[in-house]
Amino acid sequence: MDIPQERKLVTEVPGPKSREWFARRDRAVPKGVGNIHPIVTARASGAIVEDVDGNRLIDFATGIAVLNVGHTAPEVVAAAQRQLELDTHTCFHVTANEPYIELAERLNALTPGDFEKRTMFANSGAEAVENAVKISRKATGRSAIVTFDHAFHGRTLLAMSLTAKVMPYKQGMGPFAPEIYRLPFAYPYRWPSGPERCSEEALAYATDEMHKHIGEENIAAVILEPIQGEGGFIVPAPGFVAGLADFCRQHGIMFIADEIQSGMGRAGRWFAIEDEGVVPDIVTSAKSLAGGLPLSAVTGRAEVMDAVHVGGLGGTYGGNPVAAAAALAVLDKIEREGLLERSRKVGETVAARFQEMKEEHELVGDVRGRGAMCAIELVKDRATKEPADAATGAIVKRCLENGLLVLSAGTYNNVLRLLPPITIEESLLAEGLDVLDEAIGAASG
Repeated sequence: MDIPQERKLVTEVPGPKSREWFARRDRAVPKGVGNIHPIVTARASGAIVEDVDGNRLIDFATGIAVLNVGHTAPEVVAAAQRQLELDTHTCFHVTANEPYIELAERLNALTPGDFEKRTMFANSGAEAVENAVKISRKATGRSAIVTFDHAFHGRTLLAMSLTAKVMPYKQGMGPFAPEIYRLPFAYPYRWPSGPERCSEEALAYATDEMHKHIGEENIAAVILEPIQGEGGFIVPAPGFVAGLADFCRQHGIMFIADEIQSGMGRAGRWFAIEDEGVVPDIVTSAKSLAGGLPLSAVTGRAEVMDAVHVGGLGGTYGGNPVAAAAALAVLDKIEREGLLERSRKVGETVAARFQEMKEEHELVGDVRGRGAMCAIELVKDRATKEPADAATGAIVKRCLENGLLVLSAGTYNNVLRLLPPITIEESLLAEGLDVLDEAIGAASG
């Protein structure tokens, strides 16, 4: 499919056909299944989404970080089509398939750590998180799991328990899974004593709490997003992650890097944890792994992964051969086209424009990110840092009306996060940033 890589508006957004579809959606789909943008996609390619009204929108959302290599990447489509003609499903537990094994080998080689590894597959990020926790508990014989403020790890029971934000993810959904302990994350922009002391103080508090109130000998794992996604693209203060990893290593605690949103080149490396100089015991992957097909992975030290008895891991669709074949094509494309370097270049372009926006618009309180995983935090007043949540919502809406898909994020609903395809053309990236700049200016007025 070859859709011109250009923004084009032929109706108001949302248009009449999208509104008709949403009337049908309201009668067929529960209200609890939210929609950020009230449009219906007809087709998509590269960095462009075309809706049912024929409007072409620049996509800075990519299905929430699912399309690092762009919509309907030809190589990924071709790989899925070939596999569809060979074998759609037998269940890996019934008869194994080649793409599952080959993809496991690739991820074992790509994840950090020069040691023997094993990989298992599931369908979603939440499933990967649940399996990582299950494996950690079995391997250590311990039960406690440590997570952090602003974290998002999924919406299933255990993953939801690990997730920090109550509304909308947890409200009225309890009781939650037991033996979950939450600690402050090293959030430099909002650390009470300032960013300079953030890492030292957050680490000291975390290790003290684990010692006093949980007990190191009771902790199976610490799970952490190297860059928090839904929490607002929070890049932890330097040294915090490495300090936590050292503490875990000293006390036999599994260190889990949740790379579901930050992995597959999004943050400029295969995995964001690489910039921390940390080698995790377990890495979870999903989202962009299979270029839009449902697939997640848990990769870890061989002795840890093999601690689970036969039959203790798995699922009917985990490692579906079509999804696994697509994932192999994604990895090939990233390597062949140098997309890790391209991710860093996209990030440089976005960061430079964000700094200009910060100088021009008082609404912009903070600019942060790594690679093509960049965000701005909006505040009503830079001195008080009061979240500008209403303005953030207005900016997202205005961007949509002008042909740009962007996402908000953050515990306080005041962060604009950008997730354009790593493959986006420079001119289209610049045009999307212009639309965003205008929307922020309008909200500032």
